[in-house]
Amino acid sequence: MPDSVLVAFDGSPPSERALTYAVENFLNATIVATYVINPIDSIADVESGGLPVAEGWYDDAQERATAIQTTARTLAADHDIELETVTGVGKPAREIVRYAEEHDIDQIVMGSHGRSGVGRAILGSVAEAVTRRARIPVTIVR
Repeated sequence: MPDSVLVAFDGSPPSERALTYAVENFLNATIVATYVINPIDSIADVESGGLPVAEGWYDDAQERATAIQTTARTLAADHDIELETVTGVGKPAREIVRYAEEHDIDQIVMGSHGRSGVGRAILGSVAEAVTRRARIPVTIVR
């Protein structure tokens, strides 16, 4: 069994299932939930709202990250698990793998949004990218 598990958590139902899986199956491991702020997500806000939105995007993203991390800690506490949370900034797949490598994580757990075919080709898949890049086991929870 792994000593440390990194859970990619964005507050979505698939990520909630992934966190639940981790806290129920890795009882003796240190579990860390990571949320990655993706600057690319701010482009739509900039295009629709102009410069004032662009100037405040990071503050808004930090607030969102704090709320998401609170949700993760609450979910873990419901299983009597104390959860460590971290926030990264960048491309999600790259940041998840980077954190795992830099902190000697033994296992990554993440949810799958269930996209396939054209949806996956157009939107990309963080889970798929992490699975390809990671040098450690990755568990995808549906």
